[in-house]
Amino acid sequence: HVQLVESGGGSVQAGGSLRLSCFVSEYTYNHHCMGWFRQAPGKEREAVAAIESEGSTSYADSVKGRFTISKDNAKNTVYLQMNSLSTEDTAVYYCAADGGKYGGPYCDSSYEFAYWGQGTQVTVS
Repeated sequence: HVQLVESGGGSVQAGGSLRLSCFVSEYTYNHHCMGWFRQAPGKEREAVAAIESEGSTSYADSVKGRFTISKDNAKNTVYLQMNSLSTEDTAVYYCAADGGKYGGPYCDSSYEFAYWGQGTQVTVS
């Protein structure tokens, strides 16, 4: 069973930066697609960014140019660097992985992930 543990959330002022980390209990190169999602109070969960095993990335329009997803296979960790944060970025952020299970033809917001972390709160004021 794949476990994902997010960290790095917290409170930051608008315009600031945070870097989220997601430690994966299984080798990250075993996952075809990994991603970050977020859910704000009263809103549906939305995809933020995704990264394929070979490194290709995709982003939600709302975060393009501000957020960067990356991974370190040696550390079994996926990162989300968030810059120029605004109050609209306030949400619980979740990491997701497929664990090698097929989730769709494209590693993007349409992909269906099999494993999820518990989430980390990001508050921008």
